[in-house]
Amino acid sequence: MGPLEAQNDTSRRAAQHARTYADHNNLARQYENTAKEIRVKAEEQKKLLQHYEEKSYLYGRQAQDFQSRTWALVNKYEQAAEENIRQAAFHQKMASELAKRDYATPMETPGQQNRENKARIGSDPKDRI
Repeated sequence: MGPLEAQNDTSRRAAQHARTYADHNNLARQYENTAKEIRVKAEEQKKLLQHYEEKSYLYGRQAQDFQSRTWALVNKYEQAAEENIRQAAFHQKMASELAKRDYATPMETPGQQNRENKARIGSDPKDRI
């Protein structure tokens, strides 16, 4: 297994266990960073492909093999980058939805709930003697 596949496997496992806003937000950033790294590799391969096309006479019979292998790598990197961008968008959406949900339902502290109950009890005219 190559480093790209190992990283994707680790990310997949982390995505399966993501439950909170922070989990999804971190995954989105991870996928975005991975996509950037892959795009850099794709650009390097494109430059190499251009070199093979312009200077094919230097490589003799192997020039076409080098070109086709390099073109295949460029394709693979571009597809991987697009997949990482899709995953980043998905996790960003999940993080956004979780943030909205958490914002819509504020968390109560145990003491806050008791104060509200006491306030309700004290405000009822029947409770006053």
